[in-house]
Amino acid sequence: MPDCIAIIPARYSSARLPGKPLKKIGDKTIIQHVYENIGSTKFFSKVIVATDDKRISDAVKKFGGEVFISNKKHKSGSDRIAEVAKNFKTELIVNIQADEFNLSKGILSDLINEFKNQEIQVATPIFLLESKKMIFDPNQVKVAINKNNYALYFSRSVIPYNRSDETVNYWGHIGVYAYRRETLQKFSALGQSMLERTEKLEQLRLLENAIMIKTVKTEYSGISIDTPEDLEQAKRIYNKTN
Repeated sequence: MPDCIAIIPARYSSARLPGKPLKKIGDKTIIQHVYENIGSTKFFSKVIVATDDKRISDAVKKFGGEVFISNKKHKSGSDRIAEVAKNFKTELIVNIQADEFNLSKGILSDLINEFKNQEIQVATPIFLLESKKMIFDPNQVKVAINKNNYALYFSRSVIPYNRSDETVNYWGHIGVYAYRRETLQKFSALGQSMLERTEKLEQLRLLENAIMIKTVKTEYSGISIDTPEDLEQAKRIYNKTN
């Protein structure tokens, strides 16, 4: 497995769930759950939280986590982790969003192992959407892929639009990106793109600049916490298993 570090970009402001990283599930904050879950995989030489918020920084230090205070100007999580990554020579940088509660070890293993192929510069996991609710939910990002499992487009809208009643697989995106170090720095240097600003999806910056994203099909049982309803669902999942 390639040498890699995990960086968790975390910001306090959120339109749908302000202060999200510091919300509690059980007796721990979301950011602590994510940090400890990622660290427990033993895949990473370092796990670092990147934030521009003192409240989050203080909370991470309190549970013994490593934190980097980043610039406030960043437009996306990947821009934030790119600032941190400049301090390391690690081959791979994995961006794990701070709301990816209970992400499985298998997903991360599959993602990292894709980089045995030297042609791959960026990879991200996807999973099959099986409910109409998730397919039509704009908070669940969808992705259309080509026959080699490279992303064609990501959207909050339903893609593809099924006009002819074809049997269609709808793929959902999971908020994790693995980058080769040089590609991450290139991403940050490009600046925001039009489609990225329109859909509020950072990965579209790569596609608009002809940087291919390999998608990795997985089975997903975790939850991305975007709304108060997601938080309550995460609490129910946690209470069932603890």
